[in-house]
Amino acid sequence: MEFGIRNGKVMVIMVTRINIGPVHPSTHGVLRLVADIEGDTVENVEAHIGMLHRGVEKLVETRKYLQSHPYMEKLDYVSPLAYDETYVSAVEAALGVDVKERAQYVRVIELELQRVASHLLFLGTMCNDIGQMFTMFMWTFEDRDMVLRLLEQATGERMFYVNMRLGGVNLDLPKDFEENCIAFINREEKRIREYEHYLESNPVFMERMKGVGILNRDDAVELGVTGPVLRASGVQYDVRKNNPYYVYDRLNFEMQTEHKGDNFARYKVRMLEIKESLRLIKNALRMIPEGDAIGMPVKLILPAAKNREVMVRREVPRGELMMYMIADPQSPYRLSIRSPNFVNLSALEYVARGCKTADLFAILGSLDMVMGCVDK
Repeated sequence: MEFGIRNGKVMVIMVTRINIGPVHPSTHGVLRLVADIEGDTVENVEAHIGMLHRGVEKLVETRKYLQSHPYMEKLDYVSPLAYDETYVSAVEAALGVDVKERAQYVRVIELELQRVASHLLFLGTMCNDIGQMFTMFMWTFEDRDMVLRLLEQATGERMFYVNMRLGGVNLDLPKDFEENCIAFINREEKRIREYEHYLESNPVFMERMKGVGILNRDDAVELGVTGPVLRASGVQYDVRKNNPYYVYDRLNFEMQTEHKGDNFARYKVRMLEIKESLRLIKNALRMIPEGDAIGMPVKLILPAAKNREVMVRREVPRGELMMYMIADPQSPYRLSIRSPNFVNLSALEYVARGCKTADLFAILGSLDMVMGCVDK
């Protein structure tokens, strides 16, 4: 029970505190929310984390450089390649290793396929979060399975790929990969248009998405959110565009933004990014040069670190991922990971305040959380 002012009068306000989670996978991972509810309105919500903590930043200090990068894939198990690549790039920066030109194209192709798979999972689970359209969940999983098959064809693994090596990749693209990938892209471009028409002509979906969970531009910048959550609020920032790496500056990359900062804008940015990723993959397959893309073998004894301190920034599916490393000759002395999931989740308290209880889950879904990365 609290006292508050309503219509100029001091009134007694009855606030109920409810516990939501941690129930995996009902709350996007092992996440506990404590919400203060007045009637059907969320007055406040606190995110309680740490139930999936695994201490990866400390573990890497006790292992050789390339003994640790499989751990990175478990941080974001929806886009494991992106975290694997970021860590290996930090090691390459510390040891002064250059990435072969063909390997740069291979990495971009695999990373963009990973982005498509991640955003398809978001789309299916988002529709499930708002209590409708389980059919959409099954459709997107069918498409995502096709992406995973392509990545399995390219890396030999279906989920945890560990395909990055110093200076290149573990396995190059197989001969029939381009044909299979182009066939998937042509199919998926049509499917995405169908999804947009199906969802955006659905009045229930639009009512749950438009004007709900608004995060304006100034608050987005103040809170430090990144990725689709930031770009949905009208901030034009994407590491692939603002600080390009590999061959993104050669692929005519276009940044995708919206301006209203609500659930619908966050959904729309990800849909546009799927289309953009498909276009980038098609361009990369057309431009990829011949040559060797295979990196150094894992058992190779590495030279002493040339750069004592390095920081690598990447645009992973959920935002800007940073890895800061202090290097020793054979293993990291210190590794610090700036997770986009952790920062985006911290915005939930501000975005959800004043929303309806049912909309809390729609807002959480629009932020696209992966708790392994939050609880690293």
